[in-house]
Amino acid sequence: MKVGGILLGLAAISLAAAAGQARIVAREVDDEVITGKNLPRTLEEFGFFIHADAQMPTTGVLPYRLNTPLYSDGAEKLRFVYVPEGQEVGFGKDGLLQFPVGSALIKTFAFGNGEERRLIETRVLLHREDGWLALPYLWNEEQTEARLAVAGARIDLTTPKGEAISYRVPNKNQCKECHGLDGAVTPIGPKARNLPAGWLDASFGLSHEEAGVMPLWEDRQSASAEDAARAYLDVNCAHCHRPGATASNSGLDLRWEQDDPHALGIMKRPVAAGRGAGSHLYDVVPGKPGESILLHRMLSNDPGVAMPELGKATVDEEGTEAVRRWIEGLPES
Repeated sequence: MKVGGILLGLAAISLAAAAGQARIVAREVDDEVITGKNLPRTLEEFGFFIHADAQMPTTGVLPYRLNTPLYSDGAEKLRFVYVPEGQEVGFGKDGLLQFPVGSALIKTFAFGNGEERRLIETRVLLHREDGWLALPYLWNEEQTEARLAVAGARIDLTTPKGEAISYRVPNKNQCKECHGLDGAVTPIGPKARNLPAGWLDASFGLSHEEAGVMPLWEDRQSASAEDAARAYLDVNCAHCHRPGATASNSGLDLRWEQDDPHALGIMKRPVAAGRGAGSHLYDVVPGKPGESILLHRMLSNDPGVAMPELGKATVDEEGTEAVRRWIEGLPES
């Protein structure tokens, strides 16, 4: 995919649509800030946004969505990608997109809607010569600036479902706990299979079938129970439960492309679940979600039991229901 055509064209469309609401002042992304050795103290230094508080990207920064997003206590997530002019994005292992040096992935977490929306943090992944660097930026109360939070932070807030939580902004090193693969920080969100089929077709010339695209989360009821649950597990669990990742010793491999029933946990005994298994004997028991360790841990908020361990403080009711429906439909032996 050559940047300068589709990516910049789509960004220009988004800016044109916004032009009727606010005066657009063009600016450029600072490539030297992305690739340099320093840790920028503010989000503003990168030049990703014309109006950062409104999450209005500048030319060359493309907003995108994921078909099935990661659950983060109901937070709204605004995603953007930047690739240097004239550079190409390729395909890598497991369908991960391969971004050239100088690229950046930007994700802002927000709660609320409209004028009540509150920006909490913006995480950036920078592709430098020595690999990817993850940095968290914390928004101030006035919503005017996001500053580097190397040590992370805790913020008391209320989720869209009315649950009071202590939201955790990860510190710089904790990003590796989810983004670490084979010892290196790796982008895990923008996989080819988790991007809209139209975007893939326009950018890569791939059809929906060729890319093996996951279903849209909002369409999960009309998708097959297996596709909806497997997509959810890939996005929310497989970054740890897969070979080479932090939970590889569990013996589970929950990636979308995995087709070995045992690797998916079906009638597999846990390796080291401890009290997390409760009284259950197998990770997934076909036809019996109530006896499956996988769902048992997803339904718990106990720090010693709950899965995923990071990135959430509440139970995802929609996600657990999708997994329940899948397990119920598995044929009993």
